[in-house]
Amino acid sequence: MFSVGIITASDKGSCGQREDISGKTIATMLEGLCEVKHYVVVPDDQLVLSNEIINMADTIKVDLVLTTGGTGFGPRDVTPEATLAVIDRHVPGIPEAMRQESLKKTSRAMLSRAVAGIRGRTLIINLPGSPKGVAECLGVVLPVLEHGLAIMTGKAEECGNEKK
Repeated sequence: MFSVGIITASDKGSCGQREDISGKTIATMLEGLCEVKHYVVVPDDQLVLSNEIINMADTIKVDLVLTTGGTGFGPRDVTPEATLAVIDRHVPGIPEAMRQESLKKTSRAMLSRAVAGIRGRTLIINLPGSPKGVAECLGVVLPVLEHGLAIMTGKAEECGNEKK
């Protein structure tokens, strides 16, 4: 089983004005694949978000960090910038696949600025802020997540010899 950290970026959620349903949706969808090691709701602040990603990757050493919120066009939507500031390698296929699938449901999906990348041996993926968006986008990633995490963490061997 892999370990996951969940970060919800929400000004209202961080001060108790809004319940975080999106973070709970993530935890529910990952049952059986990942154990939630750390969960936090923080304000939409780039430095706070970057520091929390670093904490989860470098100190807590989770295999996966999933963020929710802060990927839109709002002036305080800075989750992609916070992520890009701390990753070592980009993983563009994940947000591309999420946007592609979401476009089948709404043309607004093209407005998502979500990114994904790797810091050390931790995969970081930005998800939308709404529970519906989380479910749709994480649903796209789930079929390949276990394989990707296994390769990244060294728990799997050659990709070419495994079932597709």
